[in-house]
Amino acid sequence: MPHANKHKYIRIHPEVAAALAKGAPVVALETAVLTHGLPRHAVPTLRDISNLWSETKPAHLALALAMEQTVRDGGATPATCAVMNGELVIGLSAQELESLAAHANPLKLSARDLADAMNSAATGGLTVAATLSACAAAEIRVFATGGIGGVHRGWNHTLDISADLAALARARVIIVCAGAKSILDLPATLEALDSLGVPVIGIQTKYFPCFSSPPDQSLTLNSSVQSADDIAAIARTHWALHHNSSVLAVQACPDEHAIDRDQFESWYHATESAARAHGVKGAAMTPFMLSHLAQLSSGKSLRANVALLLHNARTSATISLKM
Repeated sequence: MPHANKHKYIRIHPEVAAALAKGAPVVALETAVLTHGLPRHAVPTLRDISNLWSETKPAHLALALAMEQTVRDGGATPATCAVMNGELVIGLSAQELESLAAHANPLKLSARDLADAMNSAATGGLTVAATLSACAAAEIRVFATGGIGGVHRGWNHTLDISADLAALARARVIIVCAGAKSILDLPATLEALDSLGVPVIGIQTKYFPCFSSPPDQSLTLNSSVQSADDIAAIARTHWALHHNSSVLAVQACPDEHAIDRDQFESWYHATESAARAHGVKGAAMTPFMLSHLAQLSSGKSLRANVALLLHNARTSATISLKM
């Protein structure tokens, strides 16, 4: 049984609670991509990526709705997670989703921020690390996101390492993603995952995906499967051995939307220079980078981001049916 109402500041949507109580498939979805990742205006040109895409709604809300419906179409119940007025809500209602999208200044909440946000009646979107906390509270075992955070470039000078990695080491959740965000130090991120004991399983790839770019053939994975169905069995065995870490299931961005790695790197270096010029640091870095990359790429990075997110939502639903 899920830990329903275990804490006065945690609320599980009745539909999600009912699904969990009877062992039906549930997929958690994060909201930092909603609050801090995508444009807050309509992008009708993304309609060709999915027939679920709304041409009239702001892109950040259109994505959240499309991901939820993608999970439903795959036979699972979506549980979009956020902090709303001090409550950790696991499974936003349609009205709450609209409210979060319309919020003028939502916080970006990692795991360390949750308790303070909940006790100060704040509202914010959840990162991967914070969503893993929500998964633990509700005993949700499958989670779809875009790319995890990881070790940032230049980490040996700044020690800028995402809290996502530590959270992955302590949450029994299957996370489906397109690897780590391309703005990171990918070799160092993969090494950190190995050190933390987090299995990284490629789905139809033997190499670590580079978010919006094709997998990097210099980053060989120790394990890969041809069918997403196999991921659930691997996770069950991993946890039966009393490991408490997540299982990271990685798949490439769909080919038709993937961005050439060299092209991405040229955009990245220009964006990095802009970030330095604007004094952008810390939690503000990723949203700034994503926005600036979208401008430089004439929307190609945004298209890739949306495509891979929906791809991951579909795969997560498939995996959740086997849990």
